[in-house]
Amino acid sequence: MIPELMDDAQDRMAGAIASLESDVAGYRTGRASPQLIEKLEVEMYGQVMHLIQLAVISVPEPQQLAIRPYDASSISAIERAILKSNLGLTPNNDGKIIRLNLPRLTEERRRDLTKLLSRRVEDAKVAVRNVRRDILGDLRDYRNESLITEDDYFRGQDKLQELTDKYVSEIDVLGSQKVKEIMEV
Repeated sequence: MIPELMDDAQDRMAGAIASLESDVAGYRTGRASPQLIEKLEVEMYGQVMHLIQLAVISVPEPQQLAIRPYDASSISAIERAILKSNLGLTPNNDGKIIRLNLPRLTEERRRDLTKLLSRRVEDAKVAVRNVRRDILGDLRDYRNESLITEDDYFRGQDKLQELTDKYVSEIDVLGSQKVKEIMEV
């Protein structure tokens, strides 16, 4: 029972790190990256969709992103979503393609990005801690139902804490690497 719980905890904690990695990959550091806007939420067809589902995103120049919607009628919805986001970008469209010119990163913008990054890192840590809380609850339930012994309960608790510490430190390392990358001029 306990090994299955630990496997579940490990899978869920690894998922939190994978989510963090995909999110911070879009934080640009000096070059345009489609990942910056892929997950942007656009309200279209009566539902909220990610931009990547509505358009092709390309990088025609190092400081520019081009968004070619599959449906030309979605251009205005995409523009609204870009303006509403906290990216600080202004879309330009010619009726078929939306172009986003990315300004060079200023010191102030770099600091803003590191603040966003630190919030996202903290969210990932909270996700890992929530997994720990859930698994601890399961361990308590097993102990209370006499499915595991008191010793197994405490061993499981220790193993879960080791797992949590491992993933929290991985999150810290990932965050500090990205901060260093963002602050690099």
